[in-house]
Amino acid sequence: MDTVLEPKSRMPPDRRPFWFIAYFLLALGVAGLFLCWKPFSPSASPTPTFSPFPTPTSWPRARVESPGYGMVAFLWWREEVADRDLNLIRDAGFTWVRQNLHWIDVELYKGGFDWRYSDRIVRQVREKGLSLLFRLHGLPRPGWVPLPDDPTVPVPVEDFADFCRAVAARYRGQVRAYQVWNEPNLAREWEGRPPNPEGYVRLLRACYIAIKEADPDALVVSAGMAPTGTGLPIAMPDTEYFIRMYEAGAAPYFDLLGVHAAGFAAPPEVSPEEAAANPAYGGQRFFCFRHVEDIREIMVRYGDADKQVALTELGWTSDPIHPEYSWFAVTEEQKADYLVRAFRYAREHWRPWIGPMFVLAIANHDWTPEDEQYWWAITEPSWPLTVVRPAYEALRDMEK
Repeated sequence: MDTVLEPKSRMPPDRRPFWFIAYFLLALGVAGLFLCWKPFSPSASPTPTFSPFPTPTSWPRARVESPGYGMVAFLWWREEVADRDLNLIRDAGFTWVRQNLHWIDVELYKGGFDWRYSDRIVRQVREKGLSLLFRLHGLPRPGWVPLPDDPTVPVPVEDFADFCRAVAARYRGQVRAYQVWNEPNLAREWEGRPPNPEGYVRLLRACYIAIKEADPDALVVSAGMAPTGTGLPIAMPDTEYFIRMYEAGAAPYFDLLGVHAAGFAAPPEVSPEEAAANPAYGGQRFFCFRHVEDIREIMVRYGDADKQVALTELGWTSDPIHPEYSWFAVTEEQKADYLVRAFRYAREHWRPWIGPMFVLAIANHDWTPEDEQYWWAITEPSWPLTVVRPAYEALRDMEK
């Protein structure tokens, strides 16, 4: 037999008055909220504005030893050669080394990195107690990198800045300085495009901020420029390029100004005025080591005297083969003498604004006399035998 259940009362009769009162109060509250409500007006609270980049001056300016003693080296491919060459630098009493770091060798696809070689180099340099300047360079572009939308630069600025950030983040506290690009005042270093200082400043700005966000204590060095009197579209004189950099607002976006200081045919004490007046020296102001003083004057003129200069390349060539270099070639003995005198001149006349000075170069092990770089070197490109040239011995033995 089915059982039919009577429905229970949903609310006992004695509790219904209390619920009535609760409903009444709730209705009053809702009505009050409705009467007090006003639609949101943007003017009631100002919309905050955000700067897309941190303020560059939030990173304090650091000064380095004056002068600093550095050499350019090529440590990438062979660990045993790198170890030998770092020993040569350390044993000469030098404390800085400059090493190239090419984008194409490290970032194989967007966000995908091969750190094997750079990790080993950083480890070796630290083991020798040396300071490392990585020269960050974007050409040739990695295969995955598209052509830039901006025709004034050879790489997409954001992608290259991302690379700089990744490097600085990985080596935070281990790499002392980064140089952003090299000789952008030459079309051949700007992917065949006419040199464009304004484009370079955009690239430098993005890379400076990226590096400082990843490692605030790392130093950023602007690109060293080739000393030249050739104009567009092939090149731009370095002094004109630096002036346009400052006019484009570059000053907040580097810690040291990178400069190249080739001595050409002149002894290091020759002034720019003497070089310009003497056809034997080349007949222009940039044909001498002290052309650095012309660039320093530009820094002072634009209110940047508190910063130091880094000579990211310094040297004399003994090249008898290549006509574009052989006219100002010196002997190996003169090279040795001039380099020692260049450091002496910097110590006596350029303190405190001169920073690290990097000599060209501990030779790459595979250079031959057909390579123009071979003739700037202070060692022979030999392995396993170590052969040094007179310039190395003179630099090793000089007062520091």
